[in-house]
Amino acid sequence: MTHPNENETPPIEPGQPPNDRPRPPLFKRPLAVTVLLVLVIGALIAGLTYWLHARQFESTDDAFIEGDVIAVSPKVSAIVQRVYIDDNSRVKRGDLLVELDSRDYAAALAQAQGNEASAQGKLREAQAQVSISQTDIDQAQAQLHVAEANAQNAQSDFDRLLSLDAQARSKQQLDNATAAQRSTAALVEDAKAKIAAAQAQLVDAQMAVLTAEGNLQAAQAALQQARINLGYCKISAESDGVITRKDVEPGSYVQVGQPMFSIVEYDVWVVANYKETQLADIVPGQPADISVDAYPGRHITGKVQSIQNGTGSRFTLLPPENATGNYVKIIQRVPVKIELDPNQNDDPDHLLSPGMSVEPSIKVR
Repeated sequence: MTHPNENETPPIEPGQPPNDRPRPPLFKRPLAVTVLLVLVIGALIAGLTYWLHARQFESTDDAFIEGDVIAVSPKVSAIVQRVYIDDNSRVKRGDLLVELDSRDYAAALAQAQGNEASAQGKLREAQAQVSISQTDIDQAQAQLHVAEANAQNAQSDFDRLLSLDAQARSKQQLDNATAAQRSTAALVEDAKAKIAAAQAQLVDAQMAVLTAEGNLQAAQAALQQARINLGYCKISAESDGVITRKDVEPGSYVQVGQPMFSIVEYDVWVVANYKETQLADIVPGQPADISVDAYPGRHITGKVQSIQNGTGSRFTLLPPENATGNYVKIIQRVPVKIELDPNQNDDPDHLLSPGMSVEPSIKVR
């Protein structure tokens, strides 16, 4: 008894409907086989292409926009007079934002100006006293020269009388010469004493000048501080940015260091927390393409600026203690700072703000 070949199509029974006839296996259908081969080859090519492309990039979804947020506080205590801003207002460097009541500081400035003028007057008086003392010294020295000349003449007359014979001079002449000698010597000593007194007065006057100069410097410093304090009553923007967290209103009393609002600057960057296993090929200077979750379809560009020297967990408030018996190895993440290319945050309607989520891809090959 012969058995039909299992690979052969069973014969069609006479009278059997075409739809009920058995269909050939899939691998015996040329069209199906061709389509399947095309799909497999296409999938292989697509997978290889994706792998070749993906291996050139390191990506992460643990990344955020960062930027400088400047907290603005008053440097003097005063009542708020005017407020020119509101939440989310855009400001430019130099714009006047808040005015404080300046009357107290204007009065303090006027008082400081008066103190500075008084100190200048006292300095001039001390300098004049120095000139007077110097003049007194000059006069005393002139008197000393005269007294020394008179004393020398009196001494010469006395010596000449003594050299004469006793009968050639009278006792009165000798007494007069002796008196003149002693008188002129006393005048010399008196002139020397006047010089010493004048020199002492000069030293005192010079010390008074130094004291007056110190007082003038202190008064000028106080005047400068009063001017600065008055200037602090007008608070202007230190940089371009957007106002956030406004907490100041006209009529409120603000104190030194009290937060009034913050300015978010337009200059931003990306901090991407890459797995430590992704860092082998990442180096500063590599280009990065960044997609922004808030603006689908928008891509910004930049380059790697630096890699933090330490993992993120190492710099937390309470770093993990791994010296325990329950240690479980966890792949750590390291912050990578990506600096944006110029003009990447110029669209006023789609500003990049600190805290936004992004997905950077760094080209490593």
